[in-house]
Amino acid sequence: MTPYEAIDPDDLYDMIDHFYFLVEKDNRINHLFPGDFAETSRKQKQFLTQFLGGPSLYTDEHGHPMLRQRHIPFTITTNERDAWLENMLKALTSSRLDKDIQEYLFERLKLTANHMVNA
Repeated sequence: MTPYEAIDPDDLYDMIDHFYFLVEKDNRINHLFPGDFAETSRKQKQFLTQFLGGPSLYTDEHGHPMLRQRHIPFTITTNERDAWLENMLKALTSSRLDKDIQEYLFERLKLTANHMVNA
C-alpha cells in the first residue's frame, strides 16, 4: 500500500491549501511564489499526489518534476528552506492526516527542501 492509498486525498489537499495560506503571509518566503497562490497550490497537490504514490498528475501535465532545476531561478538559502519547512510542519500537524503519514511526509520533504538550497 502506498502512502497515497492510506489517506483521504481531501485531507491532503486541505493541508496543502493551509500550507499556502501560511506561506502567503510569511514575508520570509512568499516572494519565492510569484503569481497566483491558488495555482501554486494546485501544482503542489498534483506533485504530492504523485510523490505519495498516487496518479502521476504532475508529470502528466508538466513533465518530469525536475524540482531542483525548476527552483534554480530562485535564491534559496537555508533561511528560506527553514521557513518553508516551518510552515509545512504547521500545516501538517494541524491537518487531518494520520500522524504516521504526517511524520513520513515531513521527513521526505525535509530531504527535498535540503536539495532545493542553491545559495
